[in-house]
Amino acid sequence: MVGKGFNHLLKIPELKKKIFFTLGMLAIYRIGAHIPTPGIDATALAEFFNQTKGTILGFFDMFSGGALSRLTIFALGIMPYISASIILQLLTIVSPYLEKLKKEGESGQKKITQYTRYGTVVLSVIQSSGIAFGLEAMKSPTGAMIVVEPGWPFRLMTILTLTAGTAFIMWLGEQITERGIGNGISLIIFAGIVAGMPSAIINSFRLMSTGELKPFIMLILMVFMVVVVAAIVFMETAQRKIPVQYAKRMMGRKMVGGQSTHLPLKINTAGVIPPIFASSVIMFPATIGQFVRHPWMVAVSDALTPGNIVYSLIFIGAVVFFCFFYTAIIFNPQDVAENMKKSGGYVPGIRPGAKTAEFIDRTLSRITVVGAIYLSVICIIPDYMIKYLNVPFYFGGTSLLIVVGVAMDTMQQIESHLVMRNYDGFLKKGRMKGRRG
Repeated sequence: MVGKGFNHLLKIPELKKKIFFTLGMLAIYRIGAHIPTPGIDATALAEFFNQTKGTILGFFDMFSGGALSRLTIFALGIMPYISASIILQLLTIVSPYLEKLKKEGESGQKKITQYTRYGTVVLSVIQSSGIAFGLEAMKSPTGAMIVVEPGWPFRLMTILTLTAGTAFIMWLGEQITERGIGNGISLIIFAGIVAGMPSAIINSFRLMSTGELKPFIMLILMVFMVVVVAAIVFMETAQRKIPVQYAKRMMGRKMVGGQSTHLPLKINTAGVIPPIFASSVIMFPATIGQFVRHPWMVAVSDALTPGNIVYSLIFIGAVVFFCFFYTAIIFNPQDVAENMKKSGGYVPGIRPGAKTAEFIDRTLSRITVVGAIYLSVICIIPDYMIKYLNVPFYFGGTSLLIVVGVAMDTMQQIESHLVMRNYDGFLKKGRMKGRRG
């Protein structure tokens, strides 16, 4: 039945065009991730990054699909754009001007998007400057200089190259969202993580053959990953259903209403956004700290290493904050209650209007706490397992959550296109449950 569902993709020209366009954009992204930045000794750089496994640089390199360890034109990845998006969304709370733009609909959103692009460039310049200055002072374990010819020509070229690379990735993501299938930014992160899987698998088998990695440890990790994936699928589709009753009323000569339905509230309304945002917040200072070897910057970078208690506390705090923050942005209980009241709907035992909004808000807050705990556990526990089991690659809970979550979102969008055109979906019974509710 799944194969039949995939065959239907080729029967819908619009959907087929969207899928191939998305795959084409992702292919361009992966090609760019292998174009090196000028002025770098690739051998010395590779030797330096061999020492960063398990550190924040290894974590960042995983998100960029290996572009950072090769210092390609896409070395900064999409994280500066995500950081700029966070800043703009936070500013809409304190800035009356941005708040007004947000309420202006599509025209206001275009301006906010433009400001986000400007912010992306500014953050990229800052981050690439730290990398350029830091690389000049770094050497490989054998003593070879990473930068062939240090100086302002190299610094300016690196800043320009990395900033332009991030701007281009941002454009690719926007094009995928607008003309392709799925969320472009999320798919770019997804592609970067998945790109490192084949080499990680090959390296693991190589280490097992040499005895450096015990087969029993690898078996434990594989079982744990399967359990984590199952937990992610279950929690991402879990809902709290609020019963809704519609009163009978006359419309012309017909009696309408009287049916019972429910309002589905997702346990994890924010999806993969909180861990992505939390990672972006931590990566920005930590990455600069790895390249700018000032004592206090080094201390900050060391503290912000996956598996470190300081990193865990900051990450969990950021995840909890963004769970509530993003849920508040995309779901307004007052609007839901008002629309329900206009349609003649009510929650049994709750007065329509303000009381219904309070009930929905209270229920949503409680299940968001559960969602935040689930995200924190999924993202943090694997970091400690990987640290203490000496796993030779970084593929923790955050990356698993993003891969599974983005895959589910994309499949749900494809499913919607198929069902909308009266084709069977991917599943034999019922539709695939999307995470948007």
